[in-house]
Amino acid sequence: MTTCISSKGQLVLPAKIRREDGIETGQEFQIERIDRGDYRLTRRTPPANEGLVDWLVACPEKDFFTPIESESTDTL
Repeated sequence: MTTCISSKGQLVLPAKIRREDGIETGQEFQIERIDRGDYRLTRRTPPANEGLVDWLVACPEKDFFTPIESESTDTL
């Protein structure tokens, strides 16, 4: 499979590869130069809690989450 670099320097991944690998708009990749003309493109794995704040902000109603009493660890 071949692709080309756009006038903006962007690399286009063919639709077949995006479909097969579940690549979506906005996903980040790391590119590593191996040697002149040889490169490695690796999908960046997002941190485990990425998107958590957005999820919490999208809660269905105000006060959806309520604080709970917790015990002090001083007594353990």
